[in-house]
Amino acid sequence: MIYALLFWEFFKIGLTAIGGGMVTIPFLLDLADKYDWYTKGELMDMIAISESTPGPIGVNMATYAGYNTAGIWGGIVATLGLVLPSLVVIILIAKYLFAKEEGGFLRQALFGIRPAVLALILFAGWELARLSLINWQSVLIAIVSFGLIRWLKWHPIVYICLAAVIGIVFEL
Repeated sequence: MIYALLFWEFFKIGLTAIGGGMVTIPFLLDLADKYDWYTKGELMDMIAISESTPGPIGVNMATYAGYNTAGIWGGIVATLGLVLPSLVVIILIAKYLFAKEEGGFLRQALFGIRPAVLALILFAGWELARLSLINWQSVLIAIVSFGLIRWLKWHPIVYICLAAVIGIVFEL
C-alpha cells in the first residue's frame, strides 16, 4: 500500500512539473504537511543539496522521501512516479509536434501554461525565503549574497562554496 501511495503522490507532482524542479517545490511542501515522509527542514536541506549537486530537485526529493519511507524500493517507486508523467508527455509532445510542423494547438497550450509556471516558481521562491530567512544572520547573508551576485558576477560555484563555508562557520 505504501508503494502505491508513494507512486501516486509523486506521479501527481510529476504531472504538474512543467517548468522544472522549482515548480515542484510547492507540491513537495504540501507533501511535508500531508505525510511524515520528510519535514520542511529536510526539504530545505534537500533543496540546498540539489541546487549544488547534479540532478533535479524533484527526483532527488522523490528518491529521498521514498527511501526514508519504504527503503530502496520506496525510493525507486517514488522516483518512477515522478519521472513517468514527464516521459509520457515528452514522447506525446514530440510525436505530435514533429507530426505537424507548426504544432499550432500544442504551442498555444504551452504558451498558455507559462503564467501558471511563473506563479508556481514565485510561490516556491516566497516559501523558500519564508522558511530560510529565520534570523538576522540569514537575512544578512541573503542580502550580501544578492549584492555580490548582482555586482561582482563571479562564477556560480564561487557563491555555492562561499555559502557552504559561511553555513559551516556560523552553524546555520
